[in-house]
Amino acid sequence: MEPETAAFKWEGKQAAQVNGVTAEQAWLVLSDFCNVHKWFPTVDTCRRVEGTDGQTGLVRYCASTTTKEEEEETKWAKERLVEMDPIGRCLSYEVLENNVGFRSYVATVKVMQVDGGDESDGGKVCRIEWSFVSDPVDGWKKEDLESYVGFCLKHMANKMEMNL
Repeated sequence: MEPETAAFKWEGKQAAQVNGVTAEQAWLVLSDFCNVHKWFPTVDTCRRVEGTDGQTGLVRYCASTTTKEEEEETKWAKERLVEMDPIGRCLSYEVLENNVGFRSYVATVKVMQVDGGDESDGGKVCRIEWSFVSDPVDGWKKEDLESYVGFCLKHMANKMEMNL
């Protein structure tokens, strides 16, 4: 029997509908790779580390600080933009160095226009899909990661509905 060569990976996808927002409006927000802290619920700060805005190879630093029992803890990650498709309104990024527990994580975020919106939203409705492929994360189950992605995506959709 030959040894297994492919490592076990987690794969998942979550989606959220954004009412009153066109796909182009949502894409302008999501494609601004170094401003994720303005929309993502668990990121306090995000800044460009290297590369050119909007270009593959761009690396961002994202961090979140929490206080537990009077002690601050900062979770952080450096993430590289690996694909940016403005026509298809799709981007992919990978997590590089981090203290969150990811060994390998690649996410793809895609924005699609939804046809047939009703008059209450001005006919403006879009859908955001966030898929990922990840090595298992110590202390997590796949369902935990899927739930976290779903929570973050729903938060972002709600924030877009209120602010765009």
